[in-house]
Amino acid sequence: MKKNTVLLKDAKTWAKRWRKEEGDYNKHHKLKAFLIPKVDLQEVLTEGIDAARAYIGIDNNGVERLMIVGTKYDEKTGNYIDMITADPTNEVLTDGDIYDFTRPCPSACDPDSPLNK
Repeated sequence: MKKNTVLLKDAKTWAKRWRKEEGDYNKHHKLKAFLIPKVDLQEVLTEGIDAARAYIGIDNNGVERLMIVGTKYDEKTGNYIDMITADPTNEVLTDGDIYDFTRPCPSACDPDSPLNK
């Protein structure tokens, strides 16, 4: 098994736990996953990041979104720090980007995936 991979049986359990069939996490919505295009992952990787952090949100149309920001490791604190900086009002980014390039599943699903069963 490769580093940082998950066994299929564990992934299936975790996915079911998220869905309303098992557990309370996502019981009011049908979100199963996010489709992330390769080109968009490459874009965030070009920022010279040490890792990426994903935030889950809901847009103005009620659609679930996965927002990804690049992070840098801070040796002093031992934390990964988001590589985004805002102006004093916290409304406009002055450095870094927040990527929203995902499409939620449903509708961007693989109906034959073992993780959807």
